[in-house]
Amino acid sequence: MAISLKYSLTLILIFLSLNQRCIADDSDTTRVWQQLKHEYFGHRLISDNATDLLFIEVPNKVEDAAIMPITIKSLSAQTPQHHIKTLHLIVDNNPQPYSAEFHLSPKLGPINISTRIRMDNFSNVRVIAEMNDNSLHMVNRFVIASGGCSAPASKDPEKSLARLGKVKMRMREPIIGQETTVQIIVSHPNSSGMQFNKASRQFIPAHYVTDINISFNDEALLTVKTGITLSEDPSIRFTFTPQVSGTLTAKIIDSKQTIYLVEKKI
Repeated sequence: MAISLKYSLTLILIFLSLNQRCIADDSDTTRVWQQLKHEYFGHRLISDNATDLLFIEVPNKVEDAAIMPITIKSLSAQTPQHHIKTLHLIVDNNPQPYSAEFHLSPKLGPINISTRIRMDNFSNVRVIAEMNDNSLHMVNRFVIASGGCSAPASKDPEKSLARLGKVKMRMREPIIGQETTVQIIVSHPNSSGMQFNKASRQFIPAHYVTDINISFNDEALLTVKTGITLSEDPSIRFTFTPQVSGTLTAKIIDSKQTIYLVEKKI
């Protein structure tokens, strides 16, 4: 009886300890987000759980925290009168929490954007939609992954540097008036400044893509401001519906102000 009572008391103490730890973790998470919210948005109101407007897709199990895929989709019609003009991607516990800013043209149509990011630690991944009336609406997912920001950029650095700046535009033969999927990939180490070179015994200097500008017939469709959160060989996949023939152009700029271009006739 005494052993049973002692065992029960032990279980209660463990439960209380775990409960207190969960409360502390929740408190820390809330405090971090409140600080970031104030830093990036000031006193602006952000509506939570905007699941009628946006959907975030991330893997249930992250195989590699240095290249975690994420997809952002709109769930409501995008019209000139009512549309998402900007998407803010925030990873609370990354070294650079404000991870990307997507400026969207209404002509892009329904939003379906995918990229790959680095996860430095377990964190909430937040997407905040800024509407054309300037209101803010948020969805978020908690992702269990870590170590991505300091992971080695490439198994073969020499080959990586040899193909630096090569840009690919992948798409099936588009049909005017029909939705098409486009993927832009730029060969780039996107060095975070946190990766260690074992040969030189020094950290690899930060060198990363800062801007991805995509236009059709010289009219902006999608402009992305990025940083070290995007993975090596940054990739953006999106959908749009060409209404006329023309030229789709991707212009990429990195932190050394080097410009990379790719174009495709439609």
